Amino acid sequence: MKILLTGATGYIAQRLLPVLLENGHHVVCVVRDINRFNISKFENKEAISLIEADLLDRKSLDALPNDIDAVYYLVHSMSSNGKFSSMEEKCAANFVEAINKTSAGQIIYLSGIVNKEELSEHLSSRKNVEDILAASSKPLTTLRAGIIVGSGSASFEIIRDLVEKLPVMIAPKWLYTKCQPISIRNVIEFLYGVLLKEDTFNHHYDIYGPDILTYKEMLLQFAETRGLKRHIITVPVMTPRLSSYWLYFVTSTSYSLAKNLVESMKIDVVAKENQLQQTLGIKLIPYKEAIKIAFDKIEQNLVLSSWKDAMGQAKLNKNLSKHIKVPEYGVFVDLKKSKTKDAELAADRIFAIGGEAGWYYADWLWNFRGFLDKLFGGVGLKRGRKNRRFIAAGESLDFWRVLYANREESRLLLYAEMRLPGEAWLEFKIKNNVVTQTATFRPLGLGGRLYWYAMLPFHYFIFNGMINKITE
Repeated sequence: MKILLTGATGYIAQRLLPVLLENGHHVVCVVRDINRFNISKFENKEAISLIEADLLDRKSLDALPNDIDAVYYLVHSMSSNGKFSSMEEKCAANFVEAINKTSAGQIIYLSGIVNKEELSEHLSSRKNVEDILAASSKPLTTLRAGIIVGSGSASFEIIRDLVEKLPVMIAPKWLYTKCQPISIRNVIEFLYGVLLKEDTFNHHYDIYGPDILTYKEMLLQFAETRGLKRHIITVPVMTPRLSSYWLYFVTSTSYSLAKNLVESMKIDVVAKENQLQQTLGIKLIPYKEAIKIAFDKIEQNLVLSSWKDAMGQAKLNKNLSKHIKVPEYGVFVDLKKSKTKDAELAADRIFAIGGEAGWYYADWLWNFRGFLDKLFGGVGLKRGRKNRRFIAAGESLDFWRVLYANREESRLLLYAEMRLPGEAWLEFKIKNNVVTQTATFRPLGLGGRLYWYAMLPFHYFIFNGMINKITE
C-alpha cells in the first residue's frame, strides 16, 4: 500500500516509519525541509518518497500524490512559541482540503485522551483538530493516548531528568493527578493495527497501558526501576507559572512546552476502556517494563527518535539548508588548525562531541554557558544528543543544531540555538591529517560586536583546548 505520513521527522512518525517499511508499504513522507530528514538510517530506502510541504501553506500541499491508500496525521505544535492551537487548526483545515482530493481510504490521527468537560488548551486543541479531520470526506480513526513512555519521548526524558537529578523534590500538588501511561511500543502497535481496518472507521479509541498512576507514583516507580532512592514533598502554593519554571530549569524542556504540560497535568487523564486491544491482539506493557525497555534502547544506542530534535529556533524548522552556507562577510571568525597523527580517531571524537562526552575542554564553562542560556529563556545544554556515536543533520546537539554531518567527508557543521545577539556556526573538517575548527559569528548590531569581544578570552582557552584534545 501507499501510505502518506505527515509529521515525518517527529518522534512518533520516526518510530512508525520502520514498521510500515518492514510490512512492505511504500511511504510518502511529508516534511517541511528535506534536509532535516535522515533517510540513510532506514532500510528499504527505495520505499520512501519525500515531499517538501508546509501544512500552514495550503498551496504547498498540491504536491501530495493522489494515489494514496491511507494517511497518518501526526502533526503537533505544542512546543512551539505563540498560539499553537490556532496553528494546529489551520494545519488541519489545509490538510483536509488537500486530502479530500486524493484517493485516501482512511485518516489515522493520534490525539490525547479527553475525559473532562474543562480541557487544557493542549487537549482542547487536539480535540478541535479531531473535529476538523472528522469533517473530511475520508473516514477517520482517532487514537487518544495519555503519557507515552519510551526512549526519547518528552514524558520519559522529563521524568528521567527529575528523578536522576533531584534526590529530594519539592513539587506542586498536581503530582496527585492521575494518568494512564502507555509504552511507545504499544502506541506503534495500535497505530499500525488500525490501518485500513473498516470496523475502526469513524470511531475514536483511548489507548492505554495497564497501570493507572499519579505523577508522583510514576516518578517514584521510575526511581525504583533505576535503583534510586527519591523523596517527594508536595506543596500547595506552587502556581502554574512557578511549576512551569521549575520544569524548565530542572529538565531539558522548553518553557513553552513546560507551560503547556503543566496545564495538562492539572487534569486527570484516565482512559475509557474499550476492546481495541483484544481486537488487535496487543499485549499491554506495564509502566515499569516500559521503562526497562526504554533504557535497553538507550544503553544499546538504538534510540530511533527524540522529541528534542523538534525543539529549537523557529527559523530552523524550515529551510535548514539555507544556513549550511556559512557567511564570509560581516562576521567574526576564530580559526584553529592542528595536525593529527590519527585522522580516524580525531573524526571519532568530532562525531561524538557533546552530550555525555562533553566538549573535551573546560566543560564547566560550557555548562555555565548552558545555565545562562536557560536563565534567559534558551534551550540550554540539557538536550544532549540522541546517540553517543552517530549524528545526522537536523538533530539537536546540546544547544546546537546539526546542519551537516558527513563522516566520509570528515565534516560536521553546527548552528547555535543558544540565546545570542547574532548567529553562530561551529565547523569541524579533516583533510590531509589536519583538523580545521572554525567558529563563525555574525553579530546583530553593536550588542553583537560587544558580545564577541567580551567572549574572546573564553574563546581563546575553550577553542584551543578543544582542538588540542581532538587531535592529541
